[in-house]
Amino acid sequence: MEEEQKYLRRAISLAKKGLGWVNPNPLVGAVIVKNGRIIGEGYHAYYGGPHAEINAIENATESVKGAILYATMEPCSHQGKTPPCTDAIIKNGIRKVVVGMKDPNPLVNGKGLKILADAGIIVKAGIEEAAVLRMNELFVKYIVTGKPFCTLKTAMTLDGKIATVENASKWISCEDSRRYVHELRQQYSAVMVGINTVLYDDPLLNTRRIRKKNKDPLKVIVDSSGKIPMEAKVLKMNPQLVVLATTDKMNMKKKRDLERLGVQVLICPQKEEKVDLGSLMFSLGNMGIDSVLLEGGSTIVFSALINGIVDKVVSFIAPKIIGGADAPSPVGGKGLPSMEDAIGINNWTYRKVGSDILVEGYINKIKNYR
Repeated sequence: MEEEQKYLRRAISLAKKGLGWVNPNPLVGAVIVKNGRIIGEGYHAYYGGPHAEINAIENATESVKGAILYATMEPCSHQGKTPPCTDAIIKNGIRKVVVGMKDPNPLVNGKGLKILADAGIIVKAGIEEAAVLRMNELFVKYIVTGKPFCTLKTAMTLDGKIATVENASKWISCEDSRRYVHELRQQYSAVMVGINTVLYDDPLLNTRRIRKKNKDPLKVIVDSSGKIPMEAKVLKMNPQLVVLATTDKMNMKKKRDLERLGVQVLICPQKEEKVDLGSLMFSLGNMGIDSVLLEGGSTIVFSALINGIVDKVVSFIAPKIIGGADAPSPVGGKGLPSMEDAIGINNWTYRKVGSDILVEGYINKIKNYR
């Protein structure tokens, strides 16, 4: 068991090299071991590219016949962007396959392991399963529900403020925390804000990592009545990456003007005279968006929470105090009436990032979708 855990942990570390590049596919790493030695390694590097198992076989320094394959997830058994990995495993004579977890994709979900077992290959699943599930929480939520995994990111002072009474917010968090946010943007398919964030902060919402290849997320602006200024920075750089989620209250001429820029204007149903966020999540899922990083202000955050679209919370707490009865906090809206109504955070952890404290947790316990 210890040896299996060792090689699965190595496969997990390989899989994470694909962060941000394989969405909406899972992160997968593979290690091939023969006579107690690693002879091949691979990971899924980019969407549409060869899978981890294929890369590990092709990178092997000797024949993989009779070897053991360790993979973070069950090998695929269906034709997708690439041929089934099960075919290559059988063809190359691998004698045993150990995986972290079964693939929750309905097209697979145990079928790959059954095909291997029927071919006489020893199969074993569930090694380091919790770590693999956590690493692939975006994929699991999306492939099972059809809706994107949504993480709420906030940054506040020690006294719970996200800006001063004059709406100054640069910078609450430290430089290390801001760098981490760009790592998150790299990993998520979309970043979402409300129109007030665009009006007050005029953000670019792109990914800026130093000395690294960057991938900008889709930029989702929730703007119920189409207030977005045509000169907003987010419209100046890659407007084709912008989705404006609005309602039929939007001026049709402005809608056409935005579409000429390349912006995708999404007319959504209304809920309490605002964009129905639940419906928006289904629409984004149908567009192939597996994950959303919510970086909006207090109004959209409260709406997202009470509409149940948030799965995870990432909150930076800076050792600063600015005060102000009217200074905004991370969650605004009308609020909840009693402590019994408070939204609980489960499985939470904390650590130091630069001079800040980072608290992470889940709105609901991660479901094991096996």
